[in-house]
Amino acid sequence: MKDGVNGVALAVFLLFFVAVTVMGFLAARWRKAENEHSLDEWGLGGRSFGTWITWFLLGGDLYTAYTFVAVPAAIYAAGAAGFFAVPYTILVYPLIFTFLPRLWSVSHRHGYVTTSDFVRGRWGSKGLSLAVALTGILATMPYIALQLVGIQAVLDVMGVGGSEHTNWFVKDLPLLIAFGVLAAYTYSSGLRAPALIAFVKDTLIYIVIAVAIIYIPIRLGGFDDIFAKAGAAYEQINPATDKPRGSLIPGDSAHWGYATLAFGSALALFMYPHSITATLSSRSRNVIRRNTTILPLYSLMLGMLALLGFMALAAGVTVSNGQLAIPQLFENMFPDWFAGVAFAAIGIGALVPAAIMSIAAANLFTRNIYKDFIRPDATPEQETKVSKLVSLLVKVGALAFVLTMDKTVAINFQLLGGIWILQTFPALVGGLFTRWFHRWALLGGWAVGMIYGTAAAYGVASPTQKHFGGSSAAIPGIGEIGYIGLTAFVLNVIVTVVLTFVMRALKAPEGVDETRPSDYTADAGEPGERRRELPKVGADAAG
Repeated sequence: MKDGVNGVALAVFLLFFVAVTVMGFLAARWRKAENEHSLDEWGLGGRSFGTWITWFLLGGDLYTAYTFVAVPAAIYAAGAAGFFAVPYTILVYPLIFTFLPRLWSVSHRHGYVTTSDFVRGRWGSKGLSLAVALTGILATMPYIALQLVGIQAVLDVMGVGGSEHTNWFVKDLPLLIAFGVLAAYTYSSGLRAPALIAFVKDTLIYIVIAVAIIYIPIRLGGFDDIFAKAGAAYEQINPATDKPRGSLIPGDSAHWGYATLAFGSALALFMYPHSITATLSSRSRNVIRRNTTILPLYSLMLGMLALLGFMALAAGVTVSNGQLAIPQLFENMFPDWFAGVAFAAIGIGALVPAAIMSIAAANLFTRNIYKDFIRPDATPEQETKVSKLVSLLVKVGALAFVLTMDKTVAINFQLLGGIWILQTFPALVGGLFTRWFHRWALLGGWAVGMIYGTAAAYGVASPTQKHFGGSSAAIPGIGEIGYIGLTAFVLNVIVTVVLTFVMRALKAPEGVDETRPSDYTADAGEPGERRRELPKVGADAAG
């Protein structure tokens, strides 16, 4: 690590940061609609984005600081097990091709803004809708925190993050400034800001990865040398665990954990509120279908990015916090000016998804807590105002995660959120294809999955953290180590099925479904037009 502040890299970083900040505020005038004071406009960009804008928005939404920092850092710290992120992004696209167009259609016809809107309308249960909303908000917090960790890592490597002995406020001041700027333009421009900035973010990332995957191996003597040096580094004993640091190929005992982590993460990815928000902003279901066929291009980029973890080991990068490994690799290997470009790619790559995530979580609170339980007669203008304010509070909650949890393995932030959000899968995806489940059974299954998943994750320790130190634990009845989120999901489904039989035997009230079969395949009509035609009893029924 270079002594002091890297002035050239910092100047380039600030240049891009100021540029995207200006773009963020100007985005309020981009595609401006007559009725700008509504969640459709502020929170979904007017549901008007076409294929390319949606592609950049979803790419900016899904491929985040988690991609650029946490995945290579996991490989740097533990080995090839960190590659689980590559197969899960490949698995996810066939899955979402089957259900996202259906969700878009029914949401478009009924004016749904959030997944909880759909759950309430489909199952006729405000209680189940509330559970999904609270889960979405909770799961989003650590994911936003991961983005802030990415920004903090870049600032630390450039020398503007202070030292370990610096007063905490001074040390985190640059991060707080970046947080404040993000909060300001999100409040002002809504979803249009990250949609516009995503163009810059993705262009920078593709440029940096194209250069890195060619330039760094040339400097390190080629991939043969990189893998040989990385393999030797993994054979070294980790003093904290008294075991080898990692491996180029996961051992037999790690296969089950690798597979469950990849599959569980694939099921969870599009349950996140921000994924659905970006999806619902598109103007047609065909836009969604086209995006599921071209988004795998990002998986190719992710595989290349993951290799940076091996390169950092081969380059002799030594850091106390694994999240600094890739930024430090860039500073060591690139000229200062291009290191600044790379740092800007990481920083902007964190700002875009953080903005979408905070908007999505705010929409959940506004539509499914504030409007459903606090102020049912809220006007569209009041909804938008509340959502803007809550988007600020969500970011504060994310900061709490950053300041209170171990950041050395920040990928656990995303995996912890995945444990929670996966428990909404039966109510959301199940509801898109069948109404066989009972609404109270879904609520019971959700509760079991949440309780087990949280308790199991709380009991996992790491060398640096007593609780929430990981996302894998022994699977009950099997003994193999697996992803806690998938185990909790299986328990959730079992409980839901059993309770559905019980509820049907007891003839418990089903709730009213406000949707119709044709709503799931439609690609025409103004948003909300069918919603106005249908009776409100289903949406207002208590669960």
